[in-house]
Amino acid sequence: MTFSNILLVIISSAGLLHGIAFAIYIFFYKKKTTTSNYLLAFILVFMGFRIGKSVMLYFGNDLEPVFIFSGLALLLLIGPLLRWYVAAMTLVDFKLPRYYFLELVPFTLLFLSSFFVAKNWFETNNKEVIIVFASVLIFIYLHFAFYIFIASRLLKKVKKSYPEEFQTKYQKAILIWLRFLIIGFIGIWVSYFLNIIEDAVPYIIGPIMYSVVVYFLSVKAFQLKVTDIDGNVFKKNEDKQLFDQLSKLLVANKLYLEANLSLSKLSSLIHRSTQKTSEIINQNANQNFNDFINHYRIIAAKKILLDNKNLTISSIAFDSGFNSLSSFNTAFKKNVGTTPSSYRKENFL
Repeated sequence: MTFSNILLVIISSAGLLHGIAFAIYIFFYKKKTTTSNYLLAFILVFMGFRIGKSVMLYFGNDLEPVFIFSGLALLLLIGPLLRWYVAAMTLVDFKLPRYYFLELVPFTLLFLSSFFVAKNWFETNNKEVIIVFASVLIFIYLHFAFYIFIASRLLKKVKKSYPEEFQTKYQKAILIWLRFLIIGFIGIWVSYFLNIIEDAVPYIIGPIMYSVVVYFLSVKAFQLKVTDIDGNVFKKNEDKQLFDQLSKLLVANKLYLEANLSLSKLSSLIHRSTQKTSEIINQNANQNFNDFINHYRIIAAKKILLDNKNLTISSIAFDSGFNSLSSFNTAFKKNVGTTPSSYRKENFL
């Protein structure tokens, strides 16, 4: 085997092993064992077997038909699993209905049939065998494309139901993650499908594409913490109402002008723990407590800056609820993009 082939084996197998390792982490090391996590792990495991078949077929000689056909059959399993996973990540209290398993009939039939495929059928270049094999191959990839399409339609429907400006932090994380996941599957599908269309791209591109996709997705999964959340983040619970109530109390009573305002005090107003109040603010405002309060303080400060040009910056800082000039300047620049004095000069020119 040449050095280039060895390099291709390493690259194409890296994603396979990484995907399996990610699945093992989800299965055995995640404390939150949700349906969505199990489905993701199964997708990674079966994709690993599918990619493993591709690597063996490309570099191995005389691979038995049972391995070829059982590997192809896995795409008939991965498609439904993808749809179920998207549903589990976007639907509240998702439970896998029994009738969903009817979608696995094509996989079961082809997988069982693979044990009866004889090697000599392909060695004779029989026209009927080639036609049947080509038809099965096209059906498999069209079936997989159909489920990718269905998954993308479900994601689009959810995004339409939850406009971006009203999405919580965790809802945004799931929608971003699923978009990347579907794009990744489209990339894998295209690389394989172009290969069966008169070898438009080398067969090994499929495993290499999978390696790139699985590494990228695993990084995104940890960044977005998608293994810690599921479709229940779309539940229309009391959190949004509590946030609206908290915001109204904050504005109506001008509580943000109090320099000693604490998370504990806000929590007592809505009769929730500090941890729960912090979570409500994080999810609905996409800000922590300090940034959330400072947002209102800066609005007040901007008005004072423009209405009272004789007041000093430090007095405006204290009047706006800040307990130091430095924290006022830092928060003002973070929110407005310039310093308070520059903002005043720009608006009085």
